[in-house]
Amino acid sequence: MMNIPSEDEMDDALRARYSQEVHGTLIRAKIGIAGLGGLGSNIAAMLTRAGISVLIIADFDVVDITNINRQNYCLDQIGMKKVDATEVQLKRINPYSTIIKHDTKLTPSNIPDIFGGCDIVCEAFDKPSEKAMLINTILEECPGVRVVSGSGMAGYGRSNEIRTERLFADLYICGDGIDMEEAEGGLMSPRVNICAGHMANTVISILMNGDP
Repeated sequence: MMNIPSEDEMDDALRARYSQEVHGTLIRAKIGIAGLGGLGSNIAAMLTRAGISVLIIADFDVVDITNINRQNYCLDQIGMKKVDATEVQLKRINPYSTIIKHDTKLTPSNIPDIFGGCDIVCEAFDKPSEKAMLINTILEECPGVRVVSGSGMAGYGRSNEIRTERLFADLYICGDGIDMEEAEGGLMSPRVNICAGHMANTVISILMNGDP
């Protein structure tokens, strides 16, 4: 059985891959993830692997067998709360990370309390109305918090059509702009992960450069 590396060994390993400046910036960041489905669960794993050590995650759903084809969960986690299953996955990547869980439905009244202290929030909802609600609430009620939103990643093929755009000063959109109903093949892991990768990369780019 492998011994788990110490926290110092984990830090040394990341510093060996990045500069001290990059590692220091990532480890000090506080990132929120709203929704832990195909986008959110994979973004959380990518950011944890990259060295983000504080994540605030929120979702009220449970893992279902239909989630396994694209979300960062395993069969033995079916029936678990997504916040709990996500914490398990992230702690396996970095047991020294801080995961702040909110097993709740996000609303305009609780979003400022949950995400108000974040540097960046990733919007990873399914429904357009909920996406708009979260984006509007953060931009209006949480000054200085930037939003990275995902939209349009269903189907297969067309990998290069997924792109990142800065819509407003504090809002970035990642996706292809095509409604799920118009996409061929439903939701599949490759394109969902490509979009999740865009979003995670945008978070890191903002932290390092202020603008991707």
